[in-house]
Amino acid sequence: MKPLSKNIIIALVAVLVISAIFSGVNLSSEAPEDISMATLVSEIQEGAVKSIEIEGAEITILLQDDTEQTTRKESAVSLSETLIDYGITAEELKAADITVKDRSTRSYILGVILPSLLPLLLLMAIFWFMIKQMGGANNKALSFGMSNAREMKDTKQKVTFEDVAGAKEAKEELQELVEFLKHPKKFSDLGANLPKGALLMGRPGTGKTLLARAIAGEAGVPFFHLSGSEFVEMFVGVGASRVRDLFNRAKKAAPCIIFIDEIDAVGRQRGTGMGGSHDEREQTLNQILVEMDGFDPNIGVIVVAATNRPDVLDPALLRPGRFDRRVMIDLPDINDREAILTIHAKNKPLAEDVKLRRVAERTPGFSGADLMNLLNESAIRAARRDDKKITQEDVLDSIEKVLLGPERKSFVMSKEEKKVTAYHEAGHAIVAHLLPNSDPVHKVSIISRGSAGGYTLKLPSEDRRLHKRAEFIDDMAVMLGGFVAEKETFGDVTTGASDDLRKCTRLARELVTRYGMSEALGPRVFGESQEMVFLGKEIHEQRNYSEKTAEAIDAEVDKLVRGAMETARDIMRKEKAQLDRIAKELLEKETIEKEAFEALFSPAAK
Repeated sequence: MKPLSKNIIIALVAVLVISAIFSGVNLSSEAPEDISMATLVSEIQEGAVKSIEIEGAEITILLQDDTEQTTRKESAVSLSETLIDYGITAEELKAADITVKDRSTRSYILGVILPSLLPLLLLMAIFWFMIKQMGGANNKALSFGMSNAREMKDTKQKVTFEDVAGAKEAKEELQELVEFLKHPKKFSDLGANLPKGALLMGRPGTGKTLLARAIAGEAGVPFFHLSGSEFVEMFVGVGASRVRDLFNRAKKAAPCIIFIDEIDAVGRQRGTGMGGSHDEREQTLNQILVEMDGFDPNIGVIVVAATNRPDVLDPALLRPGRFDRRVMIDLPDINDREAILTIHAKNKPLAEDVKLRRVAERTPGFSGADLMNLLNESAIRAARRDDKKITQEDVLDSIEKVLLGPERKSFVMSKEEKKVTAYHEAGHAIVAHLLPNSDPVHKVSIISRGSAGGYTLKLPSEDRRLHKRAEFIDDMAVMLGGFVAEKETFGDVTTGASDDLRKCTRLARELVTRYGMSEALGPRVFGESQEMVFLGKEIHEQRNYSEKTAEAIDAEVDKLVRGAMETARDIMRKEKAQLDRIAKELLEKETIEKEAFEALFSPAAK
């Protein structure tokens, strides 16, 4: 229901209720009997009148039995004269106890004017309310093409670069923008021009929006922020109109900063054939290009934008003179993760056993948002146990919850399924432990989490950005360790290895087609990923090789997968006793931590 219609209905209901109240009052009170002057004379003569009250031309009679009656007289003649004319004596008039009362203005208004005026006032109020609503709708229609950008003025939650851990190079780049805004003369004296824009690029959760808020907190200049999707509307030309309005507001407030979050919503590459020349998104992008570096320069206006898809942005948006600075924000390393955890732990009571350095070691690949969520989940877990502090166990358990999902305690496996799962995870763990290029095993569990029936947690000992071919080969063998352990132990395989097979096959194909790590096919990339820009996802792969080469790629992928399987099979057959020992331990305890797992390989345990 529209707001205007809803308000009209409420007003009408209110009028009906008031009318019902007034009518109820009138009906509930019994009106006194209206009599003639001759009847009044007869009652006075009979001695039935107790008192008479005169108010203007209105006469109220109270009888001896307390019954009320009313009558009227001529305005210019007094009641006494009228009664005398009717033959009433002075003694009878005295016995009637006549009282004259002046009619007040208040009683006249309440009794005569207000009952007739109230409905008119209510109708006027309803019409005024409707006109006001219609005027608001007209104002909204007139402001349809205006920008919805909000100016950040709240200093209670002010963010500075000190509140952003890690991203040292990114903060240095952005600090220069702040210096430009604070001390422009220092740069202009050397002939340096104010940058037009800075593009923050990075994976989701790496802190792009947080850095933009820090720029606003550090610069101390007007800061307008909005999302890229707020420009685009169903009607053609609205987005371009909002861009013009935004930059007009910014010019008046210069020097200032405009922050556009998720700029890929309007900044995607043009000319994709979707929507034609009248495409609303393309018109909006064209207007942004003109405003940033067109015929009319914007002096003192810096545009900061954020995206996690820089590959789909239009080249004209990325050229110098528009986004002069491109700031890449990577995932944090171990030191940055520790610093981020320290910031998010400020308002959380941690127990003495919590070691944030150890938590940072166990969270490679976590973004800043993941780490914030990790500590939040730890606090929730501690609160659920009615504990006053967050323990190390809360934090470590929350790592697995963020990675894999919550424990599925209600998921009950049969003894046979539990045994298969134990051997499957033991196979992963043994292969990972014995291969030299695999990451160390930190935990093995057969407790269901998310969609996994069990899991083997492997974590690198240090952050790595470059990976060797030998690491990928060993990882493939680890992926197939569970599959091989099932086949060697039970003589059959289950669907539990389907995800491992998918990952292993995909990794083998990437070694051949993306990384040039195939000895037979050599250092070459096969295929180019084609993506529909308006969807923002890969649709298919364009083949730039022949059918003969495709057969060679399939053969090489098969060779890598089979080689990984042979490696895992050799380990399973040599370590059969160890496989049985670890599986038995899992069936008894369900979870084996790193220290207990490594102890099982000691000579004493064997």
